[in-house]
Amino acid sequence: MTKKRGLGKGLSALLEHAETDITSNRRTDAVNQIVGGIADIPITSIEANPFQPRSQFKKEPLLQLADSIKKLGVIQPITVRKLGRNQFQLISGERRFRASQIAGLETIPAYIRIANDQTMLEIALVENIQREDLNAIEVALSFQRLIEECDLTQEALSLKIGKKRSTVTNYIRLLKLSPEVQLALINKEITMGHARSIVSVEEELKQSVLLRKIIAEGLSVRQTEELARGKSDVKKPNRKKQQALSFSQQKFKEDFSGFLKTPVNLKIEESGKGSIEIKFSSQNELAQIMQSLDL
Repeated sequence: MTKKRGLGKGLSALLEHAETDITSNRRTDAVNQIVGGIADIPITSIEANPFQPRSQFKKEPLLQLADSIKKLGVIQPITVRKLGRNQFQLISGERRFRASQIAGLETIPAYIRIANDQTMLEIALVENIQREDLNAIEVALSFQRLIEECDLTQEALSLKIGKKRSTVTNYIRLLKLSPEVQLALINKEITMGHARSIVSVEEELKQSVLLRKIIAEGLSVRQTEELARGKSDVKKPNRKKQQALSFSQQKFKEDFSGFLKTPVNLKIEESGKGSIEIKFSSQNELAQIMQSLDL
């Protein structure tokens, strides 16, 4: 069985439905193509999707995609709905649509579907969810919109997008996090595991205090879970205090680094113990270091 590319389970189910497909066995009045396959539609006849959850698209990836389209064309057709004679509205494939505009294409291959406003919103949100570059909060917000605006239960949503109900629940719970914690998750200062532990703390102020402790002390997810459960005796990471290098020690570090022609790090603890770390970026550099040390 050939595996379909490009569409996730949920989006495919929304698009590939007989009742929403006007590409049967007749010609459309908008394009002189045999429908039932893919029609090349003038780009100027297509308007943007007003239900698109994303308003910002990174410029560099769009330019890269536009360059690829110039060379290879549009590999995966976009999907549109018909509004009127020679007028269409984008359902999915906005990045391909925008990149094709940048590439200067006059037409773009497209599937033509019939979709009402709710279906449009569902398709746009499901496609948005299936993007790999979304952060956890963006996914959570998309889940929440589908539930509220499309009148879905969490169970129905999980079936629609092809994910476990527990996954849907865990993402939506992230919206209970304080704004400070949500931002830390977006900026990858904490992991999804940390965030799921913090969300069990009800008060926003306590969430923020716990967040700062996680970042300042480098707490693991396990340690965060224990703190969130109210355990105050969580063991802190064993961090030994380092002693500032003296002038002679700093000079030795720099001279040794220059001799080996590679970075050298000298660490000395308050107890007097320490270590010398010699860094190298390749096997050749290691061989040169060994040769310099006559090893």
